[in-house]
Amino acid sequence: MLKALFLLLLLFFVSCSDSGSVSSSADSEISVVEDSLMGMVRVKTNEQVLYLGTNDSLVRSEERPRMQVSLDYDFSIGRHEVTCGEFNTLMKKSTGLSLECENDSIPATNLTYYDAVLFANERSKKEKFDTAYTYRSAVFDSEKHCTSLEGFAFHPATKAYRLPTEAEWVLVAGMYWNLADGWTADNSDYKLHSVCRKVSEDVPVCDMVGNAMEWVNDWLGHFRDTAVVNFVGAPDGGALGVRIVKGGSFQNMAESITLYGRGDVYTVTSSTRADYVGFRLAFGDVPNAVWMGDDGRATTSRIVPLANAVTLRSHTGTYKAKLAFRNDLSGNIAYIDYAGGILSVTEIVDTLDAYHPDISPDGEKVAFCTKFEGVGGKSELYVRDLNAEGSNLVKLKVESAAIPRWRVLANGDTVIVYVNDAGVNNDESAFMASSTWQVKFSKGKFGKPQKLFDGAYHGGISEDNTLAVTGARLLRSHMVKSGAAKSKTTETSLDTVWYAEDQACNVSMAKDSSKRTLFLDFGGKKGRKFVGENYRTHERLLVVNASGKLVQSVGAPAGYTFDHSEWDLGGKNLAVATLVNANGVHQKIVLVNLTDSTIVDLAEGDELWHPCLWIKRFNASSENVSLDADSAGFYLTEDGDLTAMIFRYKMELLWNYRNSASVIVVGSSRPQQAILPNKMRPEFRTLNLTNVPNMMASSEYIVENYVLPHVSNLKYLVISLDIDLWYHDETSDYNFFYSEYKKYPGYVYDENHDFWKSGVPEGLSEMTTESYGVNDLAEMFRYYSGYCYAESISWEENPTVEYDSTWMDYLSSNYRAAFGHLENILKMAEKRGVYVIGVVFPQSPNFKKTGAFGRYGIRRSEAPALLKELQDLEKEYPHFVYWDENQMGDHDYDDSMANNKDHMSKKGAEQFTERLNLLLEKLEKK
Repeated sequence: MLKALFLLLLLFFVSCSDSGSVSSSADSEISVVEDSLMGMVRVKTNEQVLYLGTNDSLVRSEERPRMQVSLDYDFSIGRHEVTCGEFNTLMKKSTGLSLECENDSIPATNLTYYDAVLFANERSKKEKFDTAYTYRSAVFDSEKHCTSLEGFAFHPATKAYRLPTEAEWVLVAGMYWNLADGWTADNSDYKLHSVCRKVSEDVPVCDMVGNAMEWVNDWLGHFRDTAVVNFVGAPDGGALGVRIVKGGSFQNMAESITLYGRGDVYTVTSSTRADYVGFRLAFGDVPNAVWMGDDGRATTSRIVPLANAVTLRSHTGTYKAKLAFRNDLSGNIAYIDYAGGILSVTEIVDTLDAYHPDISPDGEKVAFCTKFEGVGGKSELYVRDLNAEGSNLVKLKVESAAIPRWRVLANGDTVIVYVNDAGVNNDESAFMASSTWQVKFSKGKFGKPQKLFDGAYHGGISEDNTLAVTGARLLRSHMVKSGAAKSKTTETSLDTVWYAEDQACNVSMAKDSSKRTLFLDFGGKKGRKFVGENYRTHERLLVVNASGKLVQSVGAPAGYTFDHSEWDLGGKNLAVATLVNANGVHQKIVLVNLTDSTIVDLAEGDELWHPCLWIKRFNASSENVSLDADSAGFYLTEDGDLTAMIFRYKMELLWNYRNSASVIVVGSSRPQQAILPNKMRPEFRTLNLTNVPNMMASSEYIVENYVLPHVSNLKYLVISLDIDLWYHDETSDYNFFYSEYKKYPGYVYDENHDFWKSGVPEGLSEMTTESYGVNDLAEMFRYYSGYCYAESISWEENPTVEYDSTWMDYLSSNYRAAFGHLENILKMAEKRGVYVIGVVFPQSPNFKKTGAFGRYGIRRSEAPALLKELQDLEKEYPHFVYWDENQMGDHDYDDSMANNKDHMSKKGAEQFTERLNLLLEKLEKK
């Protein structure tokens, strides 16, 4: 899992593939005709086959292998990208967003994916169509850009304006693919041009190569060597929430743009925007749409998260929450981790038929059984890790066990309570022939099962062990007169039928000390009397107190009834349930707040069963009340991008290990993939605090405000000297600490408290660790102390230069500004007696063929003088060490040590890290 997610994370650091080959079988059977919709053309596919991806082994993993796709429907697509004039005319009235453009005829760019879909919705509404995109609420930044749509869902069956799917885009682009017809770095003067000015007017579709790179509709997923009909991408964005952009832009060299390319220099998410990324519209429904996730399973159904972590936190008080449930279409357990930076549904694929999932008290495991309430016969009970693999599967070796429920006993033991038969009606004599059991679970193993009492009380046991409940068919209670539950029930317990003789089911005992019981009924007499009106079966959630008296009722939303009701695990006064629509489909999972009877949609799908919501309990005594719980340590928010997501974990590393580290690494993605902290000598405890994208101004901010004041044992600071990257203006998005950081309360909170230079408050590290973010990503960075795993591919035989090599002629001021920030770092380090090791990291030796120093240019002829100027800083700053591992491409890092044209693989990182160890050992002897 770690390796797979790191491979996905590498999207941050790689550019479009160099190959320009086209893998499309589109031919004359496809026709493009005039359309009645303004600015659109109609594409008649005639069920033509196309290919997404490539079998080229040297391209990045998300672009291979080649996958066959066919489309059995017709659709419309924009002749050109949506222009600035078109966008502003519609959106200024709708959201207030007005783009600044050189003229109205250039493509609308510098907008988020959400800006694009809101435009599509507005055009649909303007022309009296339904909308293809739905959402609960929208978040806008200070510039009126939409950065988040809570509950966002794409509805392919709706005939409306939308973004083209990747398959539609490739089908059309393949018909007109001509690199010479695009505005690229070869001819654009590095700026946008008016749409359709590069081709004649009789060309039906233009600018699919170059000018503005284009958003498409799909989430990014991996391809499979298979055939898919009406493919619409991955079901969601996975752990990183990655979107797809196509076609290259005015700043890409033509030879670097491919039909199968799916990304940019840096990964794009729904909230990303860049001045070279725009979009074009499509129109029409996608019948029988098929999604395919990284597990390779093609499906016409998907599960969509509807409430984001911010909404959930408003009810639970924490981001640390997980929702597990059964996908009844597949029989698998699926889950949502709300602590993640991106909401994603993960399904644990297995041949086991899994019912009644229950999350362990620590949130790390899930128990389940193979039969459900009301169905008799033998049931098996299992426990597995709550992760994508469902690892460490363990079976309870008993004849039958059903409906597991985790508990923590007074002595600290973690146990699972279960019944040996969930199928018997509890109004029959056979009910008392069944029984309730518990078994200890510790260190991944079951203990010896212990019988608690007769009767299948599968609704739960109270916190103090004095009450157990069950339903199906009657609401029954098992009350223990004194002490803990015992197996000899004749002398210590009383079994009682509550709620008269009315039918009850989906019974759940509260997980707090209130001894309340939640259940559903069939619109019975007692319930109708309490509510004061008639209602249908399962139309109301009902609650009784410890003596069986009705105390509360919550009605289902209009058009729905409840099913599968359960108290939450760890929260207070919260429950979850499914909503069943008029067709009998368990369409939604909802959170029910019993404090005010509010109902929040959590997820939507075709058949969602048996929800279980786990909420992390915090020890109130350990909380530092002097810290603002809504700001301290919160370095990422719901609408945060991947830049913030990565550095959120670097901040966690900093606060947790600031007193033990002696080596800190800052800089770009190059050292992030080149320095392995866990391969450093023990005396050189290292934290890799690199950030992506990076500018020297960012590194100075980190060093000045966080590293030098707080890393108490700091001896060595390693920094990347990426001279080919110094063309950026330090006010650009490449400098996270220019303005972007202000979106995240943790950084602003630090800044307002002088970065804690008078002392880091107790609890800040814990609050950072527990704050909002992606758990799997955190696990990876924690494991590698900030290093980013990279597989071995090659240095690329014919690397492209992704910026004008002559940029020093007109951007030398940006270079000088970066040089100045480096000198500021050196001055600060000198005062502390800290060594600064400035590294020129290896790039592809094949840049020697290009006339450029590296990936982002600078003439090779001018690079030696610039590097000599850096080396000469050793004379002025005694604690500065200049280290050139690139040697103008004449280095000894071979292809097996490379991930791409300017990043090393793990093998290369191992060699570099060992050399860093040797260098530090030499410095230690000075």
